[in-house]
Amino acid sequence: MKLPWPRSLFSRLMLIWLAGITLVLAVSFILFVGERDRVGRNALFHGIAQEVAATADVLDRMPENERERWVDQLGRRRLRLSLRPLPDDLPPLPIEHPLLPALKEAMPEREVALFASRHGHEGRPSLFIALRLSDGSPLSIRMPGIRFAPDLRPPHPGQLISALLALIVGVSLLTWFSVRIATRPLSRMADAARALGEDPDRAPMDVRGPTEVASAAAAFNQMQQRIGEHVRERTRILAAISHDLQTPITRLRLRAEMVDDDALRAKVQSDLDAMQSLIREGLDYARSMEGSKDRQPIDLTRLLEALRDDAQDMGWTVTLTGRADRPFNGQVTALRRALWNLIENGVKFGGQVDVTLSGQPDHVEIRIRDHGPGLEEAELEKVFEPFYRTESSRNRETGGTGLGLAIARNLLRTQHGEVSLANHPEGGLEATVALSGTQA
Repeated sequence: MKLPWPRSLFSRLMLIWLAGITLVLAVSFILFVGERDRVGRNALFHGIAQEVAATADVLDRMPENERERWVDQLGRRRLRLSLRPLPDDLPPLPIEHPLLPALKEAMPEREVALFASRHGHEGRPSLFIALRLSDGSPLSIRMPGIRFAPDLRPPHPGQLISALLALIVGVSLLTWFSVRIATRPLSRMADAARALGEDPDRAPMDVRGPTEVASAAAAFNQMQQRIGEHVRERTRILAAISHDLQTPITRLRLRAEMVDDDALRAKVQSDLDAMQSLIREGLDYARSMEGSKDRQPIDLTRLLEALRDDAQDMGWTVTLTGRADRPFNGQVTALRRALWNLIENGVKFGGQVDVTLSGQPDHVEIRIRDHGPGLEEAELEKVFEPFYRTESSRNRETGGTGLGLAIARNLLRTQHGEVSLANHPEGGLEATVALSGTQA
């Protein structure tokens, strides 16, 4: 089973940092607790060893007949002294018990042994130390409550969980802040790339920041500059070609008038009209790629009413419903051309066109529906490609040059808008225009 993996770089970095740092903190915390217990045990056992050594030295200096009287007074809270040997049934402790090295270090001249009893005084386990004084007398010391073997006692689970949660929360905030700083330039670059498709003449990116970010931003600005130069150069080339072709087309028109055959003259004139229309449409398509900075508030309701009236004056059946609640900030000539292309396309293939205008919370929506046969699903996006015409519109008299929808989409994108096609449930094709740019 493949585990889910976050898609965004921010989420992946957060997950990697949190998992890694949490693991390091957990291991470090466990090691710290273990080392703390080890150091504490060593300090405890060295203290006991020093106390046992001091007690044995005091008893060595006493006369044998006075030791019994002082043995109870020398006993401390954790030491119970006895001048009698230990019972033979006590099991000895292993030599690796940490108290034994401490005793041998404190009393190198004495022979020391450790024993244990799991049922000691008051039911508590006890640890016994057996040694001999300088005159050979036995001395046994009982230490109730001392553990038999080294034991890594973890802290209370609640304390451990609380400490780990506090560390994880602190590290999470630090991780979020650091990863956010690291990925913010990438987010800005993604926003700039999206804006570049809508407005090639947008302002360059800010190149301040770390070296890598500044280098990437400079490369992006250079790419944007080259794209703009390429688009402008293409427009200039097409404009020059269009201008230079006007003269030979005009000469051909004059020469066509001298053709005696009326049918042949009509065909030549038709071909010349098609050539001129194609040149004009190609130039319009190139210009539609250029964004215009000359923007102004546009009353979409009045603009669509004017387009409807113009269409009706041409004998087309076009209706308009709905109103926009506020003006739209855009380039009126480009927007008018784009909407007219869509209406003209609908009339050409669907006869009647119904236009619906509605204001949404974050955008303005214009729906242009015809009553034609519609399109196949595979062609709903292809018709926006330059010079693409459907099988039913191969005739230039009815299908045009195949640039109308491509020009409309380019012009709308320069207005921070988008257009899409869909087959209407009740028949016909519906173009949906969404204008989500800055509104006045």
